[in-house]
Amino acid sequence: MQKILIVAAHPDDEVLGCFGSVAKLIHQGFEAYTLILGEGKTSRGETNKEELEILNREFEKANQSIGIKEIFREHFPDNRFDSVDLLEIVKAIENVKNKIKPEMIFTHFENDLNIDHRITFQAVLTATRPLPNECVKQIYSFEILSSTEWNFRAGFVGNVFFDISETIEDKIKAMECYQSELCKYPHPRSLEGIRLNAKLQGMRVGLEYAESFVLVRDVRKDVRIEKF
Repeated sequence: MQKILIVAAHPDDEVLGCFGSVAKLIHQGFEAYTLILGEGKTSRGETNKEELEILNREFEKANQSIGIKEIFREHFPDNRFDSVDLLEIVKAIENVKNKIKPEMIFTHFENDLNIDHRITFQAVLTATRPLPNECVKQIYSFEILSSTEWNFRAGFVGNVFFDISETIEDKIKAMECYQSELCKYPHPRSLEGIRLNAKLQGMRVGLEYAESFVLVRDVRKDVRIEKF
């Protein structure tokens, strides 16, 4: 059975980034796991223990809603990953990776506005160095509404599109679990914003709804080139 690992910086990034695609892959028989590296929220000002507990419950509920097999949680400081030794973050990813041995990883885009997203991308690449026995064969970067598109100097241009026409409602339902994170339209991190972005990505490739990704690495040992 093929396994997927989502490595995201904050609770709700996993839903925004790839839940339509992962829900579809789960329906097709894949096993999926989620690792959240950061605590979330605390960079926004006064955040109490109860608010963090609510966020954690939302995280659990959202992941359960599409059938994520197991969730993993770290608590690196929100929007301050650069205050932590990169090796600590790499080791956290390696520990989960070595436990479940995924073939596919979904993670952040390298040029996001958010510093935690950029460091997560770097840590994933470090934790999955392409050595002979590396289990991870495919790495996809996803976009995060209200982060990726706000870095106007470095636009996200997807080159892989997953048809989520049958699972867009699964993505919306999962995001509805994050009531403490949702915003009102026209904020990008709103239910309408999520649906509109999926329509836009779909329209680019002739689909009703899609999620787009930047393919970082794809190692295939079974490819044969036929002579013509």
